[in-house]
Amino acid sequence: MISLNEIAAGIVERMVGEAERLGLVVSRLPNGARIVDAGVEVPGSLEAGRLFSECCMGGLGVVQFRVLDLGGLTLPGVEVNVHQPVLACMAAQYAGWAVNFPGSATSRPYSAMGSGPARALYRGDPIFEIVDYRDPAAVAVIALESRELPSEEAAGWIAEKCRVSPDRLHVLVAPTASLVGSVQIAARIVETGLHKMHEVGFDIGTVVSGFGSSPLAPVAGDDVKAIGRTNDAVFYGGRAWYTVRTDDALVAGVIEALPSMASRDYGVPFAELFERYGGDFYQIDPLLFSPAELSITNGTSGRTFRTGRVDAAMLEKVLLG
Repeated sequence: MISLNEIAAGIVERMVGEAERLGLVVSRLPNGARIVDAGVEVPGSLEAGRLFSECCMGGLGVVQFRVLDLGGLTLPGVEVNVHQPVLACMAAQYAGWAVNFPGSATSRPYSAMGSGPARALYRGDPIFEIVDYRDPAAVAVIALESRELPSEEAAGWIAEKCRVSPDRLHVLVAPTASLVGSVQIAARIVETGLHKMHEVGFDIGTVVSGFGSSPLAPVAGDDVKAIGRTNDAVFYGGRAWYTVRTDDALVAGVIEALPSMASRDYGVPFAELFERYGGDFYQIDPLLFSPAELSITNGTSGRTFRTGRVDAAMLEKVLLG
């Protein structure tokens, strides 16, 4: 069976070998866990963000930089080509692991949003009830969205959850408000649409390929503002294309629920929504978390379904205003 963690570990080795050029700092904790700082105490880089994103997908996705034309508004962005979407996006890239190390007598608590193929070793979030994949690897690669680097005890706790030795754990860390943070969130465009399909009851096992593009959010002054910008870039400027093999009626039954504009919270900048709901993500309408535009081609019938639209005015307001 293919090992997402082993493929991602190969990408990490490349990042480590080019750390200075990429604006990274690499260290080993006393227990042997490797920490790749991609934006906490270093600047990082766009290229580091590209490789970080490919690690998140277990090496089953290719990320490239492009200049995007979004209804007459020109912005830098990423294009993502995903080879096996369910494995790449759901078993690895989806940020479904809320890492919450409780702390100890000698180490304070540590929290971060966790993604990457280490999730397929931990298998602690509900998506694995439908994703039938088990990684045979003895190495783990986890990507953390955080403003802090983990302690030795926190890294050891993560390794234990993944059932690997700490010296076989690779931890990539970048805050939301960083170059790497902007890139890796934009590169989730295919995953965002795929997860939305799952949420509205579509069988994502029928999805055989995914392609997407999203604007790169300018780095914000703090992580809260960055959360707003990076999400808005996807909600109002993200485009995703999928190929499936199923019945046309099943696609037609969900297509209008897929774009972000299907949400009751659409049209309000994410930072305002975040404040409105007291900083509680779970109060925000889950239908908002999806690309602005989606296209689904049914490889069985040859028919293509399209929905949603890019909102250039909103993008200019939230990203450049």
